[in-house]
Amino acid sequence: MVRVCFVCLGNICRSPTAEGIMQSLIRDAHLHEQIDVDSAGLGAYHVGAPPDRRAKEASEARGIGLNSRARQFTAEDFSSFDYVIAMDAENRQDLLNLAPDGEARAKVHLLRVFDLTAPADAEVPDPYYGGPHGFDNVFDMCQVACQGLLQTIRAEYQFN
Repeated sequence: MVRVCFVCLGNICRSPTAEGIMQSLIRDAHLHEQIDVDSAGLGAYHVGAPPDRRAKEASEARGIGLNSRARQFTAEDFSSFDYVIAMDAENRQDLLNLAPDGEARAKVHLLRVFDLTAPADAEVPDPYYGGPHGFDNVFDMCQVACQGLLQTIRAEYQFN
């Protein structure tokens, strides 16, 4: 089983959006028995909370349900996941600082590196303090990058 964890700051906007998209892509590809997806936040601000209403609305408008509850990512999580996917450079650096060793650090990637049309250092911006348009943009960015991530996993693990 390949395990992926998407990580943002609070685990109520970006990472649950990416989690929902990836779960849908995995189901459509009939890989739900080979790939498992989760999300978490670096901060404990919203632990136990559902995704932000605006993230849910943007996702549901595109047929993706968001059903997770916010949780905090811990150093122990590195041992449970093969891919730890950060939404922005600050999240990535915080994850690298939290990682207990080089093996754990090697699991950390920016999500948009899997979007071949984006610059190598492209980020998924935090839409929390903006309007609905920001959540639509986040969904679109996550969708393209998650498609690329799934292709990467399929190639690496030879899933057909």
